[in-house]
Parts: sequence; C-alpha cells; structure tokens
Amino acid sequence: MFKQIEGSQAVAETVALCRPEVICAYPISPQTHIVEGLGALVKGGQLQPCEFINVESEFAAMSVAIGASAAGARSYTATASQGLLFMTEAVYNASGLGLPIVMTVANRAIGAPINIWNDHSDSMSQRDCGWIQLFAESNQDAVDLHIQGFRLAEELSLPVMVCMDGFILTHAYERIDVPSQEQVDAFLPSYVPRQVLDPAQPVTIGAMVGPEAFTEVRYLAHAKQLQALDLIPRIGAEFSKVFGRDAGGLLRAYRIEDAETVVVALGSVLGTIKDTVDTLRVAGHKIGVLGICSFRPFPLQAVAQALAGAQRIVVVEKSFSVGIGGIVATDVRMALQNAQQQVFTVVAGLGGRPITCAALQRAFSQAIEGRLEALHFLDLDREVVERELARERSERRTGPTAVNILRDKRAAWRTR
Repeated sequence: MFKQIEGSQAVAETVALCRPEVICAYPISPQTHIVEGLGALVKGGQLQPCEFINVESEFAAMSVAIGASAAGARSYTATASQGLLFMTEAVYNASGLGLPIVMTVANRAIGAPINIWNDHSDSMSQRDCGWIQLFAESNQDAVDLHIQGFRLAEELSLPVMVCMDGFILTHAYERIDVPSQEQVDAFLPSYVPRQVLDPAQPVTIGAMVGPEAFTEVRYLAHAKQLQALDLIPRIGAEFSKVFGRDAGGLLRAYRIEDAETVVVALGSVLGTIKDTVDTLRVAGHKIGVLGICSFRPFPLQAVAQALAGAQRIVVVEKSFSVGIGGIVATDVRMALQNAQQQVFTVVAGLGGRPITCAALQRAFSQAIEGRLEALHFLDLDREVVERELARERSERRTGPTAVNILRDKRAAWRTR
C-alpha cells in the first residue's frame, strides 16, 4: 500500500511485518525514530509476540541480540555512528558465531570532531567484521532490503546490515509502497535456526578455538560471504516476482551500455549522480552510473563485467581511509586489476556536506578531460587547509584544529 511516510517509520513498519521476536535498542540519532516506531507497535499490540528490550548501551543491544538469536529468536536492532563503534566487539562476535541478526545502520559520520550528519565512515569501519552489508539508494530500497535481509541472513546463518543514509533517508518523507503482511509472509518463511541453544540437545555456541582450527573456521565465514554473491541476486529476483518491483541484487546499472566514463557509488548520492549524468549526456558525453547495493560481499566479477567497456571510472564515496585514499575505489581497482582503465576517487559529502550536481559535473568533466587528480576531495577549501598548515608550521600551540578551521571558515563567510 502506498503511503506518504517518513523513511524511518516505513522501515519500522516493514521490520514489524517480518515478525521479529526480540528487538533491542539504544537511542542514537539518526536511527532513533526506527526503534521508537517499533517500540510503539510492540506496546500497542500490533507486533506480537515480540519482546522490546530497552538496554543501557549499544554494546548491550548487540549482546542481547546475540543471546536472543542463539536462543532461536528472530532478532533485530539498529544503530549509527559511535553506537556502531561501541558495539564493535559484539558485532564481530555475531558474525563469528554465525547468528542471523538483522541491523539497520543509519549512516552517520564518526567523530571527533562531533558530527551528527551523514557519511559512510561508520559502516565502512566495519567492512571486515563478517556482516553482509547492503546499501539503500532510496527509502523504497530500504524497505525492500530489510525484507530481503531477513531472508538472506536466515538462509546463510549470517548477520546482515542494511545501511541507509542518516537524515537524508531516515528523516525524509516520500511516497513508499509499504507491503502487506500477506506479501511478506509469502516471501519470508518462519524462522528455523541452523543452530540453537536447547536444553534437550545441549551444545556450546562460542567455544574457544585454538590455532589448529581457527583458520578453517574463519575461511568458512569467507565462504559463506561468497555464497551470498549467488544468493543475493536469486533472492532479489524472487522478491521482484512477489512484490512486483525490482529491488536488491548486487549492482544497479544506469546508462552504462555505451559509456566511456562510469561513475561508481553507493547510497542515496546515486540519485544526484544520475541527474548529473543526464545533464552530461545532453552535452554529448558518454557517461553512466553503476550503483553498488552489496558492498560486502563485494561483487568483484560483476563489477569487472559491468565496467569492461569503460575507459575511465570515477568512484564517488562518502568515506575514505586516512593516509591512503578511497575505500570503495580500492575494491573497484581489485576488480579491474588486469585492466588498463583509469580509476579516480572523489571523496564527497563528509559530515553531511551537500553534494551538488554542479560540483559533481565539474569533477566528472575534469575526469573526461584528463585533468582530475587520482584522489579528489569535492569542494575542499584548500585555502583554509593551507592556512591551518601554515599556522602549525609557525606556532607550537595552535589550539584545536577543528576550532581554528571553523573560525577561518566563518571569517571567510563574513567577508563574502
């Protein structure tokens, strides 16, 4: 049924349709509206049987999810930013134990300095933790990926993160097709765990493993991720048949058939990139977009095939690895390791900075003309950066960098 609804509320209603039996949460912006919505549904009796557990921290939230999943309950939680970092130890435990927990990550920047706005530094920090990571381009995507996420997690017995851009998606109101309970039940079967704590058949979940077996255990976690590369498109195709729309999959291609330049990205920025590409197409440039839905596992072969005809690739990403550069771009280069295409990294939108069509058009045009640097920071104010570096060279006690830059930026704004 179509509704004009906030993204967080649509996700809450959709998660409820998946019939979780335990929801555990600790509030942190911008995911709070999701668990508030679920809490109201549990309290009002619309979501039953389900236990909503208020915990004292994000670490506790993931710990409760682990215990509930090990006991055989379909389990869900949500977090963002520092909340995800606080639960990191338990996040690794969940995947290492092979527990099919589903978690929404409302992507938000990691401090310091403190910043509550969107980028992808939180989920990217967990890219090696063993969770499947699916990225939503729109709120409709976020709704659809949660349904598929439960199915994927439970078929593989692996945890799944559904990543949606904080505020940009979580707090946006738009027209969304929220499915019916009958549709979700037809697609998502009742949860039958692969492993469960049962007094009648006692086992140990989480036993210590020494050097003689640890490599094999870790390799099997990798092997399951590779299985997901086959399962994700199959689940997406089945979802399309039941719900009547395409969603999920590994990749989304847009106007790449004859493209000489292909822009690669993930998340909500894809909409702005597509608008920019349309404008450049009108100007005669052969350019397209490749959206990545499955960041972990990363679809190396599918990316290589999709980019085979391109002369140059521009990877736009909302995070980067300090001291080396792009994170997604590194994976793209791995996919193209035997090819001769140029790969550029454009870091954009850090801490919620607006990503405009005009700025993207300048960067893409520079790439087409061969003038784009290999690592480019979109709309970077180099004058302010150079002023701070000069201050550090000339003074010993320069004070906090963030305060200095803010002061310089405000001074520049006042003179405009």
